[in-house]
Amino acid sequence: MKLKITGLSRTYQNGVKALEDVSLEIGEGMFGLLGPNGAGKSTLMRTIATIQLPDKGKIMLDDIDVINDPMSLRKVLGYLPQEFGVYPKISAADLLEYFAALKGISPASERTKAVKNVLEAVNLFEERNKYVAGYSGGMKRRFGIAQLLLSGPRLIIVDEPTAGLDPSERNRFLNVLREIASTNIIIFSTHIVEDIKDLCNDMAIINRGRILRHTTPANATEEMKGKIWRRTIERSMLESAESRYFVLSSKYENDTHISIRVYSETSPGEGFSPSGPGLEDVYFYTLGKDSQLNRSN
Repeated sequence: MKLKITGLSRTYQNGVKALEDVSLEIGEGMFGLLGPNGAGKSTLMRTIATIQLPDKGKIMLDDIDVINDPMSLRKVLGYLPQEFGVYPKISAADLLEYFAALKGISPASERTKAVKNVLEAVNLFEERNKYVAGYSGGMKRRFGIAQLLLSGPRLIIVDEPTAGLDPSERNRFLNVLREIASTNIIIFSTHIVEDIKDLCNDMAIINRGRILRHTTPANATEEMKGKIWRRTIERSMLESAESRYFVLSSKYENDTHISIRVYSETSPGEGFSPSGPGLEDVYFYTLGKDSQLNRSN
């Protein structure tokens, strides 16, 4: 199974180019779409999910023409947006029974079986009789996965699902996605680098509506080996360092000193020591190069 996106563009009425000639090929497994807020991630997700139309471009899921035949795509789609509402006084089991009926699952015995299966899949079966409105943020997101699994989707889209979750809820949610990733295409949109590193076997970095890089987390990190350098400096030296070096990130070590990470093909000079690269370095390097290009244009 393959999702192929070709030349996808979308400009809003205020002139903002939300997508600009986006082309991607995505296979089975977890695909991470990484980018800052406002990069175009949600626009791309909504377009793939047939919620909005592009100005131009093509999307194919195997032999399904997504833009021209949205109903065929929706039959095999599971979509979890950033925010979704639930009825205030209805249990998870009853709400899933309702959703299952809307999805055409029958007879009632099959609906009950399907609801039990998805609740167990997302580790909510013991909480099935509680009102969904009273769930924690992570439980609500796992409930969101449960409802989209009811119809056995082949393509699953989750948009910024871990934002605002505490570490334990985040881990539980990511574990659910890992369980269902092997036989589906799952597109996971986020601005949190750790989500991609922990979860995805394929990824792309997007900014200003353009795909800047399509790679794997392992390959991206490997390409940065020998090019990341670390140094501790006084806080007052940061501005000077940023003018002299390609500073990827900085982190406070104490009240007076900051640790900086710098990209350079060779040693930037005295005081720097080599550092093993991480996916965060790749992300900041890619965005930094894009920013430099944008300023030069």
